[in-house]
Amino acid sequence: MHEVKDTRRARVRIGYDGRVHKYYLGPEADKRYANEVTMLKHLEAKGCPFVPRLLEEHPEELYIVTTNCGNIAEQISSRKMASLYKELENYGIKHGDAFPRNITYDARSGRFCIIDFEFATNLETGEGLVLEDIKRAYDTKLFEE
Repeated sequence: MHEVKDTRRARVRIGYDGRVHKYYLGPEADKRYANEVTMLKHLEAKGCPFVPRLLEEHPEELYIVTTNCGNIAEQISSRKMASLYKELENYGIKHGDAFPRNITYDARSGRFCIIDFEFATNLETGEGLVLEDIKRAYDTKLFEE
């Protein structure tokens, strides 16, 4: 596997088959895992074409496998980024960690995608996690990357 991201919150690897393997680490890992799984299932049910598809879930290991949405978009304008996160809300999800690090570009589909739904909120039900609440509950250094 190829290492993509290794932080105190998550370890992400790309398998030789191109699938993304994400392991949740640190405080509230179980809640962040459950939230991301819930949001990805919601987005798939709504037909959102610019997010990863959940392929496997392993709650006992706090580990998921998803489709690959390309590489981190190294350069994206603030306007384009805002429009992507706004488009996501049309599918009933507010991202909650809306930064460039969570935007990829998928050359196969020819479009930008959004990843990392640990801190997303379902706009229809109000369910989800809020990054600021977790930051207050734990050492904020955990969330610096």
